[in-house]
Formats: sequence, structure tokens, C-alpha cells
Amino acid sequence: MTNSHAKIWIHAVWTTKNRKPLIHPRMERRLYEFIGVELKRMGCTLSIVNGVPDHVHCLFCMPPDLSVNEIIKHIKGSSSHFINHNDLIPDKFFWQNGYGAFTVSQSGVDAVNKYIYFQKKHHEKRSYGAEFEELLALHGLEEG
Repeated sequence: MTNSHAKIWIHAVWTTKNRKPLIHPRMERRLYEFIGVELKRMGCTLSIVNGVPDHVHCLFCMPPDLSVNEIIKHIKGSSSHFINHNDLIPDKFFWQNGYGAFTVSQSGVDAVNKYIYFQKKHHEKRSYGAEFEELLALHGLEEG
């Protein structure tokens, strides 16, 4: 084979510092648009980004020459700066250290898109902690 081919879908999740409900409806659209622009700038293709006041989920396809850590570190840092620089909340904004990143097969993209799309409805009945523990278990990981 003379060419290289890669399609690497990542479902990423990260929280606000101390899981404070800082992502208000009046600012989330701007934040999610910013995340999309930054992912595109890094060569990623965003499928969906959504969340609730204390955390964000996104599904993106990443290029093989970057690491998941590089991408998420950049997105979290640049989006914190964006929120603070544009005074989108009255206090200083920070993301929590760490993140969850899970690979998604092409056949699972639609299901993950739907899952992320319905985050607000999903969290009417379930906490972030329960959700994240289930994601870890589903992918054979444990909180550590």
C-alpha cells in the first residue's frame, strides 16, 4: 500500500473546575462554536459538541499526526482563554484537570452523536459521576 489512511473518531468529555455549573445557556453556543473552530484549525473534523453547565462532550475525527492529549489540552486552554478574555462569565473560568477520551468506530458515530445531542435531557435523570463511571466501564477503564 502506497498511501496511509486513518479515520480516528474520539468521544471526549471534560468538566469545569470542581464541576461548578459555569457553562450558562447564554454563552454555550459561543463556546461550542469556538471549540469547533479550534478543532478545525488543528485539522480535526467536529461532528458534534454539547453539554450541560458542568461538562462538555464532543465527537471529532482527528488527524493521525496529533495526539489526543495535544488536541484536548489545546481545546481546553484556548477555550478557557476565550471565555475569560470575552468575559462570558463574571468569575474566572477554569476547566478541571484531566479528561475522558474514548475511541468510536465508524459504525458507532451515529449513536454517539445522538447521545451527545441529548445531553441536557439525559442529565435530567442522571449525574455526571454516574455517566462518567458508565463510560469508563463501557471502555474497560476505571477511575484512578
